[in-house]
Amino acid sequence: MLKKLSIQNFAIISNLSLRFGPGLNVFSGETGAGKSIVIEALGFVLGARGDADAIKDGAQKMTVSAEFSSDMLPENIRQERQLTQDTFTLKRELDRHGKGKAYINGKPVTVSALAQIGRYLVDFHGQHEHQSLLHPSVHLTLLDKFAKQEALLQKVLASYTHLKNIEERLNAAALSEQEKERLRDLCAYQLKEIEDVNPTADEDLQLEQSLPKMKNSGKLLELAQTAYNELYEDESSATERAGKAARCLEDMAQLDENAAELAESLNSALAALEDAASSLAAYKDDINLDPQALDDMLSRHEKIKRLKSKYGPGIEDVLKTAQDLKQRLHALEHQNEEEEQLRQEWEKEHAQLLRLSQQMHDKRMQAAEKLSQLLCEQIRPLGFNAVRFRANVEMDEENLGPTGADKVEFLFSPNPGQALRPLKNIASGGEISRVMLGLKTVLAPTVPVMVFDEVDAGIGGETAHLVGEKLKAVSNGRQVLCVTHLAQVAAQADENFHVAKTAQKDNTEVAITLLNGKSLTAEIARMLGGNADPKSAAYIHAQELLKQAGRKNETK
Repeated sequence: MLKKLSIQNFAIISNLSLRFGPGLNVFSGETGAGKSIVIEALGFVLGARGDADAIKDGAQKMTVSAEFSSDMLPENIRQERQLTQDTFTLKRELDRHGKGKAYINGKPVTVSALAQIGRYLVDFHGQHEHQSLLHPSVHLTLLDKFAKQEALLQKVLASYTHLKNIEERLNAAALSEQEKERLRDLCAYQLKEIEDVNPTADEDLQLEQSLPKMKNSGKLLELAQTAYNELYEDESSATERAGKAARCLEDMAQLDENAAELAESLNSALAALEDAASSLAAYKDDINLDPQALDDMLSRHEKIKRLKSKYGPGIEDVLKTAQDLKQRLHALEHQNEEEEQLRQEWEKEHAQLLRLSQQMHDKRMQAAEKLSQLLCEQIRPLGFNAVRFRANVEMDEENLGPTGADKVEFLFSPNPGQALRPLKNIASGGEISRVMLGLKTVLAPTVPVMVFDEVDAGIGGETAHLVGEKLKAVSNGRQVLCVTHLAQVAAQADENFHVAKTAQKDNTEVAITLLNGKSLTAEIARMLGGNADPKSAAYIHAQELLKQAGRKNETK
């Protein structure tokens, strides 16, 4: 269960810490006092959408933390999150820049991790959620939740997705003969344009490196020849002079051993000089002065440049385009074969989706019968003595979709002799609220905490008393948090919290007080439209409601 909820700077709440007990926990107070803010804060820490606009004026961030018992979590989730203690704490922060942080027992996690755990802990029913029950599109989702056929639903979705993919490929392949011919001609032309040039990988880089040498070949040859002559060919060349100097040093080394190192250094320099001269000779011999070779290289460079501008930006892109064009041509030439293969694949997948949808339909039919029976049992004590309810399931094989081929609609008859009709056409607001309460009870039997935010909207009198008793019964073995304006509901609570808002010149605050004794009786009287005078009819009525709920000690 939820043991503690701490809220800082959330909406108009500055700092609030609440402890909850088992059973039915009820929040009451004037309209606009901030009762629903507590529910919104709990939703926020459990992964609901956060809005920086909800941060209290003057604060830089809002923080909500919640302490839960861990015994109701599945064992695999407890092991995954290393929750070895009896309790664990969830925490979430959001600042004015929209940046958020989330924690489980102080360890950083994603918001989706909070939401994952939250699904096992709390089921929310908001103020306006019962209106969604009027839309048949919601009925299929509710029935599938009750049927617990997630694995089969995933198979249906996967089959449908595959079928749509095949249809897209078929549509793309279904071209007219004229269009196919046009595409064949275009692909053939583009491929020939690339193959005529037949570029190789990195050829553009090689040409860009070679062209400057080719363009300046005359000047390069002249300079290389001059440098070579200076090094090697003339009688007074550098190599000749260096050789003579080396021989002199060798003779000196015979007379003075200190000159040996100099002789060795000069010989090394002479060897390097001869190597340079040899390389220079090879370089000048490699210089091509042929004008035709230069023209050919310039032409080649221009052709590759043009290919890159059309199919590039790089030479690897041009080569990839050529490969794609070959594949496209092959596909166009064998398109009839491909279409036939796709049609066969579509037929096979369509039959598979139809089989899965039939399985899903059978499961839904079974679940619908059981849901109808259980729901009638749940809502009959809420003032529906002759109620009838049916989850109607119809299969339309011509409209296969991601959830199969079923249409589901809830049919309802609250009175004797009244035919079953769509819920949206017959139920009043109060009836819808009671049906939703019954559905929540049926659909969330294992969730330890249930939250109802004004589930009692649109009802009163004896029906309100019945709803209060139902909420009390629902809280048996689990924890229920309920925001209400009905005294009949508040009287059934195990814990009563009064929510009050105080407004000052520059600030608004929310205070929540745990009620008992006279303060509780006075609050019940206020909800009945009276005051705290012990002699007033409302106060006496409040005492009676508390006594009927078995809370005699609370009236003292």
